[in-house]
Amino acid sequence: MSFSATGSPQPVDEPLPELPELPELTAEPLAPLRPPGGLAAAATALLALSGLYALLLAGTGAYLGAALRAGRYPDAGTEDGGTLPDTLMALAGLVEIPLLVVTAAVFITWFHRVHHNARILGRATVTRSAAWAVGGWFVPFAFLRIPYRMAKEIWAASLLRGPDDADRPVPTAPVTRWWLVWITALFANRVFGILWGRADDPDGLATAATAAAAYGVVLLAASVLAIRFVRALTAMQTARGAQGGLEASE
Repeated sequence: MSFSATGSPQPVDEPLPELPELPELTAEPLAPLRPPGGLAAAATALLALSGLYALLLAGTGAYLGAALRAGRYPDAGTEDGGTLPDTLMALAGLVEIPLLVVTAAVFITWFHRVHHNARILGRATVTRSAAWAVGGWFVPFAFLRIPYRMAKEIWAASLLRGPDDADRPVPTAPVTRWWLVWITALFANRVFGILWGRADDPDGLATAATAAAAYGVVLLAASVLAIRFVRALTAMQTARGAQGGLEASE
């Protein structure tokens, strides 16, 4: 720019600096779904084994409770016991721990997989990160609430869309039923463990056996509801992925 004789500025044609080229903006493609079918099959098989164990535990506990109250094993529950009730109750504990640990590991791995898919299918619905899909099960006290809320979000994100693609009420009753029964099974297991640990005579062992029978019934119901939850959610995500044209990839 220059100035005229009157002092007013006069425009001067000068070349403008070249601007750097901006990269083209493209939509980020959605990550592929990770098929949950294999993990769902493994979780279903292990849950079925847990249900079979629960059925045997319920029957054994009911039988032992009645037999002990009838006075058939007067030395049961004592330090020098070693009777059939003592042996069966000890075997129940030995079988339960590895079975439930393996089942929980496979189930949580499946839960992490369906959470990953839910973030793709309904990102706005899922509020917690993938780390919570695993870690939420191990936080003291919070594990009673966090996985349940995440399960409801995953369930809602996995529902098939209506013809008009509009929002609709999300029925979460299957999730709630499974969760409430599973929490009940946890408390029943705790009661059984306390009573068994305190049993030092036939009457105490009879009470523990009855608690074991009750725990077995609740655990059986929890296993059945968990199987239904796993199968239903897996089927929903498979159909939802097909509906949205999202490919599955390992």
